[in-house]
Amino acid sequence: MVKTGRPVDTEALDRLEEKVKLLVALIGRTRTEQARMDEEHQKVAKELEAARIRLQEVDGTTAEISSLKEERDVIRTRVSSLLEQLEGLNL
Repeated sequence: MVKTGRPVDTEALDRLEEKVKLLVALIGRTRTEQARMDEEHQKVAKELEAARIRLQEVDGTTAEISSLKEERDVIRTRVSSLLEQLEGLNL
């Protein structure tokens, strides 16, 4: 080891070491938080996809209900017409 004759300023080196340790800890916490957020994102994405599927099912059901109501109205009109014809026969 070569000696330069200057005293070594260990205080600055100690501060730098402390800052590096704090930075390493911060990076570790950041990575942990990022992993947690990724998991949360995947969970929410799955919930969103499930909600979209349910919405499509509801839209299909709504269309079916509308179609059935229209069919009911047609049948009601036809039955009403048939009843009027029967009443007109005076049996």
